Amino acid sequence: MEVVRLLMIRRSFLLLLLLPVLGAAGTLLQTYIVQLHPHEGGSEAVSASGSRLGWHRSFLERSVAWEQEKRPSSRLLYSYHTVFDGFAAQLAEAEAAALRALPGVASVRADRRVELHTTYSYRFLGLNFCPAGAWARSGYGRGTIVGVLDTGVWPESPSFDDRGMPPVPVRWTGVCQGGERFNVSNCNRKLIGARFYSKGHRANYPTNPSEAVSLLEYVSPRDAHGHGTHTASTAAGAAVAGASVLGAGAGEARGVAPGAHVAAYKVCWFNGCYSSDILAGMDDAVRDGVDVLSLSLGGFPIPLFEDSIAIGSFRATARGVSVVCAAGNNGPARSSVANEAPWVLTVGAATLDRRFPAYVRLGNGRVLYGESMFPGEIGLKKGGKELELVYAVGGTRESEYCLKGALDKAAVAGKMVVCDRGITGRADKGEAVKEAGGAAMILANTEVNRQEDSIDVHVLPATLVGYKEAVELKKYISSARRPVARIVFGGTRIGRARAPAVALFSARGPSLTNPSVLKPDVIAPGVNIIAAWPGNLGPSGLEGDARRSNFSVLSGTSMAAPHVSGIAALIRSAHPSWSPAMVRSAIMTSADITDRQGKAIMDGDGGRADVFAMGAGHVNPARAVDPGLVYEIQPGDYVTHLCTLGYTHMEIFKITHTGVNCSALLQKNRGFSLNYPSIAVAFKNGAKSAVLRRTVTNVGTPISAYTVQVAAPPGVKVSVAPTTLSFAEFGEQRSFRVTVEAPSPPAAKDCAEGYLVWKQSGGQGKHVVRSPIAVTWVVE
Repeated sequence: MEVVRLLMIRRSFLLLLLLPVLGAAGTLLQTYIVQLHPHEGGSEAVSASGSRLGWHRSFLERSVAWEQEKRPSSRLLYSYHTVFDGFAAQLAEAEAAALRALPGVASVRADRRVELHTTYSYRFLGLNFCPAGAWARSGYGRGTIVGVLDTGVWPESPSFDDRGMPPVPVRWTGVCQGGERFNVSNCNRKLIGARFYSKGHRANYPTNPSEAVSLLEYVSPRDAHGHGTHTASTAAGAAVAGASVLGAGAGEARGVAPGAHVAAYKVCWFNGCYSSDILAGMDDAVRDGVDVLSLSLGGFPIPLFEDSIAIGSFRATARGVSVVCAAGNNGPARSSVANEAPWVLTVGAATLDRRFPAYVRLGNGRVLYGESMFPGEIGLKKGGKELELVYAVGGTRESEYCLKGALDKAAVAGKMVVCDRGITGRADKGEAVKEAGGAAMILANTEVNRQEDSIDVHVLPATLVGYKEAVELKKYISSARRPVARIVFGGTRIGRARAPAVALFSARGPSLTNPSVLKPDVIAPGVNIIAAWPGNLGPSGLEGDARRSNFSVLSGTSMAAPHVSGIAALIRSAHPSWSPAMVRSAIMTSADITDRQGKAIMDGDGGRADVFAMGAGHVNPARAVDPGLVYEIQPGDYVTHLCTLGYTHMEIFKITHTGVNCSALLQKNRGFSLNYPSIAVAFKNGAKSAVLRRTVTNVGTPISAYTVQVAAPPGVKVSVAPTTLSFAEFGEQRSFRVTVEAPSPPAAKDCAEGYLVWKQSGGQGKHVVRSPIAVTWVVE
């Protein structure tokens, strides 16, 4: 009976998502996010309405007609109070237009959908039990709360066991929201809160029932997809001995901040994440008392005043919450970086030096390197057998990509099938081959994938080969009379590959909307990351995968962001009074620009990684908790910065909820430049020089001195004054000027890079505070 009841609940929820939303006379409704201007009669209206919720409803009463017995306020989905002033509601296009015309309404914009963008990675980051290390200095993150906005959480995962955890912080005001297979008892001292937000989805999802016939969701904070469980455990999962993915990648799993508390906010469902739900999650998280917000979601870069994550995170930052976001997976395209607001810490993805080799031994004796996470014993037994190779059976594009139903069962039965990447998921292709009777699969990178090596826990013996290997493989198939191959699984290997390197898919700068701030800020481990996995899914994430594992492997900037969220939690624990800007500065200025071999960090796109791929560099937690100097930024400084970018009064209000006169503000702050830890100069309209001012705060040795070292970008002159900074006490500030001169851009280039370093001098000279310099020439 319980199973039947759960299926009925899920079916009802899916039907809610799939039904068209109609208003009066059959008018199609959609969700709009309405921002209000509290200074235009707002406070009086709140008093008159009795509450902020009543005030929000009053706008609907004035712009929406009654529908039979339903009041207009029944259209309200969310009422926002903390990171945003306004509400979300279902409206017809004409009703949205009527709302825009009402006094006190700042903007009305359609809801927007965004996408979701370890047993070893903490060790790769240098986190260990050394008394002088980041864990010891920060108490493993104890006392901090990391809020994760994602697909929810699987509370039974051993990564959320609360043994050894301190009591829930007294400042915490969040809840453990009940729902399907989730109640108060699922929270503990590790997972201290959980909420879910589905109103935006129910209002926005299209009306094609065939798209979700077999999909299952939990109408609760429980994670049905794995992404949220994976990211939450990466940031702050507990120690789990003997963790592995069906035997692969074995070791002890730990989050980056294993002593921190976790709060899960389920804002993403099977069809993505809607801005209305995300804003509601951020609104509650800040009010609940989180210290760090981790968002592994986003889209393509859009203007800040239209970006709900940027808007919500501004208020969160102003309230002392560090917001960490994924840069996006649209790399290596130029200016593809998302979540580029200067008050957000934007994270790109990098590789580890851990590999899972699965070689392809061809019948002609050639061996092609590949990678796979497939259970070793089964893999050696089945995949190790020499099998006939087939590719594009049927001669169609669909068969090249191994789409379901496109493979001729008679042609692939018992054979090793080559499948091109693209169109469908990597693991889905393996399932299609298995269903068609294939015995093994070689997943072949196309030219666009190059040598990128994100692996999966396939449902049959399989391996992924790079583009170079794929070309050789297909050439062999086309030339051999009877092409054959076997897969040789090599287990888990650590320390042999150069790392970190920037992942090919990691989004790149320069920032499209704000080239005067370098984005991404840093890179962190984001390729083949092993972390917690829900008990309802096989490790491949496929519905038909009956295997079960407490851990699985994922790749993406989604995996990189929670690593940095964990580091932010460590810093907040070690320095609870630090602002979000100080935390970000510590992470950026302490980042590495060399790999584990002491060589320049490489780019998955080929060659040496530049600042638009890796930002300030690869995160280094040990140095981040003790950075020496930090660059502080006040919330008001961001407002001034937006004025320098030419944003209008109303655009700035939409972002900051602050009324501002830019002319007066810029007159008061002549020569203003944002006190950002990195230095980015965008020359426009023939400009050849720029002067930037920076201020650093001493958070290291009370009596200390720092000397500057500069490596100017090619063809650019950079001078710094003064060249020495002396401090007499902790917390003291010193300012310096950076003059950048460029008579003309370098030949055939529109960008150049260098760096500026403040190095502590004297006997205690352990601190090195590094800022990348990026110069771009913009043609308008």
